Amino acid sequence: MTAQAAEADARTVVIGLEVHVQLETATKIFCGCSTDFADAGPNTHTCPVCLGLPGALPVLNEAAVDGALKLAKAIDGSVPERTWFDRKNYFYPDLPKNFQISQYDAPICEGGTVTIKVEDEQREIRIERAHLEEDPGSLEHEGGSITRAAYTLVDYNRAGIPLMEIVTAPDFRTPAETRAFLATLEEILEYLGIFDSSRDGSLRVDANISLVPGEYGKDEPIPGDVLASADRTEVKNISSHRGAEQALAYEVTRQKNLLRRGGDVTQETRHWDESRGVTVSMRAKEAEADYRYFPEGDLPVLRVRERASTVEIPELPRARRQRFQTEYGLNAEAASKLTSSRAVADFFEAVAAQYDPDLAATWVADNLLGELNYRDMGIEDVLDRLDEFERLIELVDQDEITVKNAEEVVLRRMLDEGKDPETIIEAESLGKTDENVVETAVDATIADNPDAVDDYTAGESDAIHFLVGQVMQRTRGQADPGTVNELLRARLPDRDET
Repeated sequence: MTAQAAEADARTVVIGLEVHVQLETATKIFCGCSTDFADAGPNTHTCPVCLGLPGALPVLNEAAVDGALKLAKAIDGSVPERTWFDRKNYFYPDLPKNFQISQYDAPICEGGTVTIKVEDEQREIRIERAHLEEDPGSLEHEGGSITRAAYTLVDYNRAGIPLMEIVTAPDFRTPAETRAFLATLEEILEYLGIFDSSRDGSLRVDANISLVPGEYGKDEPIPGDVLASADRTEVKNISSHRGAEQALAYEVTRQKNLLRRGGDVTQETRHWDESRGVTVSMRAKEAEADYRYFPEGDLPVLRVRERASTVEIPELPRARRQRFQTEYGLNAEAASKLTSSRAVADFFEAVAAQYDPDLAATWVADNLLGELNYRDMGIEDVLDRLDEFERLIELVDQDEITVKNAEEVVLRRMLDEGKDPETIIEAESLGKTDENVVETAVDATIADNPDAVDDYTAGESDAIHFLVGQVMQRTRGQADPGTVNELLRARLPDRDET
């Protein structure tokens, strides 16, 4: 191994994230334009304020402030007595004012932690700050990626969407940890009701990465002078959890290979080209002084600490997961599935309040979520039909339909055809057969299958399964398999166990 290769391998990967989260509000952060523009034409949800026209003045959206305060409480962050907005000056074509209204000296939240789990190992990731700002517009690169586009179009519908930038400490040591953090953070935001992951561009990540000299453990603090002296790259505008892991894995390899060849890592901003799976250089990394921050004179100072005391937050996913294990006796895997979203957890608790928790967990975690996942659907796609699924569970619990038919016929047709359970059961005559009919089917099956009866008597265990299947066919699957098994064993001759 060369000296350069040894030096590259004796370095520690250090990653910090800047996560930009669109807050779920009805209007933009400084004007009354609607944030619901998914099906709207370009530049149709704009006004003089979000276009930065002369004389237009911003008015702060209180819902955006409350959303940020909810996150601060959820991560045990500190809320200042006073906060204010600043102007961040730089030219980009997607910022019509040529500055961004943001927060610099007085973020609405400082500190806090998010606990992540990677391969059964828990770690706490420190949050340095979270602040409010306005989202820029969006760029559409026609004819290719940013590096190969023939031209670029600008859509200002997104300009002014409330944005919360969450800045972590440089606590990540692997790309996999960043993916786990983003999933956990998104889960918390969804539980708080301030975030919609289905909105295009609702979560975007800038990742700072450097390879510092020396080998440090995951929880071993890295000296400030070592961090300050390390040249780092910033990978901009990553749009997914998986993309963050892939971009950082590529960048770790690129920097290590550069150092092994005796080169130097340039401090720069790079773009993640997802289509090619590479990062490409965009520009030299800006310093804070380049942004020429100064206070936004058109917005007043906010007193937010008192307001934070009035903001309520729900039970968060980690606490709810632990409660499901202790209160309902669920294992860790089931509890994790059932708290994957607030809607799933709420539905499970509604069912568990009426039926045995194990039955509720099986139906929600395994049957319903399994079938939804198979169809690339989520619980949000059937929120207006949860009462129908609850009725199906009731029919199973009251022995009105077999579990097999409920799982394999009714549930699947409910999802595929949008029909309610009663309609499907009636159309397919799936109501459970009465006991006399089942007994008649058992007697007929025994009479018509003497060879299978002889095999059972001779001790062949598979014969009983064949006979059960024959009875189920005669009853069109409406008999309960357990009842059929019991009736067959009671009527068949004694087995030869020798």
